[in-house]
Amino acid sequence: MRRTAVAALIAAAPLLGACAGDDDSAEPPERAATVRTETAPQAPRRERLQPVRCPAGLSNCAEASGRIIYVERVDPDGDGDAHFVLASTDSITAPGLSVIDVKRSLRPHPLPGPGDRLSAAGPVYTGSYGQRQIQAIEVHTAR
Repeated sequence: MRRTAVAALIAAAPLLGACAGDDDSAEPPERAATVRTETAPQAPRRERLQPVRCPAGLSNCAEASGRIIYVERVDPDGDGDAHFVLASTDSITAPGLSVIDVKRSLRPHPLPGPGDRLSAAGPVYTGSYGQRQIQAIEVHTAR
């Protein structure tokens, strides 16, 4: 019984507001009928990642593109290069991973971070930990 009364009161609430009569404080009909529309926030536009290709005739060259999952901003040997670990289908270093070594003169500014995307091409060499990595000769990034 109590639930029925509450449901009836909720159903009648809009009607009670409409019975305000001819009171001067009531909103004009055109304002009361105005429907407020709000736009949903849009996701920021993602930049298009331009893929990098190996130059013709460069031996031992590989290409890799993917989402950055780790950045070594300061190289322990002090030469100013940056290392990026990408989640990529190119699998230069390990299944699903590619390590990119970017020399100081090619470092993007600002330096991209995890979640950004990177494409690089260059010869494949063995890194200081024995991993296969691309020594980038060209790099493109997108946020």
